[in-house]
Amino acid sequence: MKYIFFIVALLAFTSCKKNTVAITKFKTGTFKTLLKDTDITSLAVRNDSVQIETYNNVKDTFAIEWKSNFEYTLLKVNPKNALDSTPFYVKITGFKENSYTFIAHYKGSNFKQKGEAIKIK
Repeated sequence: MKYIFFIVALLAFTSCKKNTVAITKFKTGTFKTLLKDTDITSLAVRNDSVQIETYNNVKDTFAIEWKSNFEYTLLKVNPKNALDSTPFYVKITGFKENSYTFIAHYKGSNFKQKGEAIKIK
């Protein structure tokens, strides 16, 4: 019985470690973002502290703060209005080899956006 418990615990730990390693590869790189139920796409280049996003030929720079491997906050670096000054929360809800799904919202908003980010570099 001890051996079965040990094997199950070892397998669980190994699979969690693999998932953690896989999710960390989304913290940096170049991503194409698609919003669910729309044809809105954007391109984002992200390093450990900054994300530069291009949408309709307009570039915006965001400070990115990772709360955990599955949650991060974006805050526009040069806000032009109150909405630009509002933090944007992103929660990763699932991932595959080169993409992840997410739910995102502005602080204080009940409106949630769902989408997918595909790592292209």
